[in-house]
Amino acid sequence: MMNRIEHRMQELQQNKEKALITYMTAGLPDMEKTVEIIKEQANAGIDVIELGVPFSDPIADGPVIQDASYRSIQNGTSLVKVFAAVEQVRKDCEVPLIFMMYYNTILHYGVEAFVKKCREVGVDGLIVPDLPYEEQYELKAYLTEESPILIQLVSPVSKGRIPKLVKDAKGFIYCVSSMGVTGQGADFHANVNQYLKEVKAAADIPVMMGFGIRTAKDVEQQKETIDGAIVGSAFIKLMEENQYDARAIADYIRKFKAELNA
Repeated sequence: MMNRIEHRMQELQQNKEKALITYMTAGLPDMEKTVEIIKEQANAGIDVIELGVPFSDPIADGPVIQDASYRSIQNGTSLVKVFAAVEQVRKDCEVPLIFMMYYNTILHYGVEAFVKKCREVGVDGLIVPDLPYEEQYELKAYLTEESPILIQLVSPVSKGRIPKLVKDAKGFIYCVSSMGVTGQGADFHANVNQYLKEVKAAADIPVMMGFGIRTAKDVEQQKETIDGAIVGSAFIKLMEENQYDARAIADYIRKFKAELNA
């Protein structure tokens, strides 16, 4: 069976559509609502959801996601509870789900046991921003055709490493749009357009752009090159400002997707 992420990417390419991927922190405002929000997004037409597993030192994240992570931990969120939430989602929802998390959490759970549990509950992908390509062998040793796929991150300074990073990559390539942390408000790297073109030329899977994106207009200049956009901090802010209202979430997703594909 094809991985849900790869299946969705294939559908989008066949329909000549671009993807919208959102990030949300698991456990906010609580675990029950987390399950509801995932399903609400699926109903609104989201393509892929990054589900953030909160960590005490999220080094790739800016103030918004750091704060969300902290509050979620204060709520008692744990990896075990996030697994249970995914299990709940999978009873009637097939939206592609990616765990965005830090390697310490995986190590603490046990690498082999973690991959097995992901497979059991229906996690489709993993993004581990503090695990460089050269250190991925331990995790990759347990990844099989049935396991979640490991999404590769590429940055504006990857340069000569790009061919290595995209070779054998699965799902999509996550192109970081700027140096630094998430949520910097469309303050993209000066050479972002050229860098994205280099990644696109080297990759044979879709290329997504993330970090600092708030609206579809933010990626207007890059639209011809990228296959989709990833929204994190802005999406968390939107949910909080609207008290996690289902309509506000759905409206944002539909509007963003319509503008992205206009």
